[in-house]
Amino acid sequence: MSLFSFLKEAGEKILDALTPDKAEANSEALTKHVQSALTGIDTSRIQVKVEGDKVIATGEAGSQEEKEKILLALGNVAGVSGVDDQITVTGPVTTAAKFVTVEKGDTLSAISKRVYGDPNKYQKIFEANKPQLKHPDKIYPGQVLRIPE
Repeated sequence: MSLFSFLKEAGEKILDALTPDKAEANSEALTKHVQSALTGIDTSRIQVKVEGDKVIATGEAGSQEEKEKILLALGNVAGVSGVDDQITVTGPVTTAAKFVTVEKGDTLSAISKRVYGDPNKYQKIFEANKPQLKHPDKIYPGQVLRIPE
């Protein structure tokens, strides 16, 4: 599979100190975070293990899109520098989306202009990142977003 890199300092603060004695509690916290953040996606077949500042995600997802959303939910957490993707897709395999890391001053329109050549396609990016994104103006530097074709 592959390792997805994230900005360790960016993201939601849900983890305890990233020490070996907190690994099990952090794994449970990340599992609950994914389940609550991704309503409508079956995450019951996903296992999460924290090793240092990296997360290992195993199990099965119903689609490539669901898999990508699970990986982003795990990685866009303060303290996580990478997610080792060991998730298999049980449904039809589609082309993986591209990913972009939000930079200081970025908006979804600016990202849309960069990747699609049209700032008005920002809604496509917003929809592809729901429910992680609640509002098109609520993005932050270091956050990793899915960019569908």
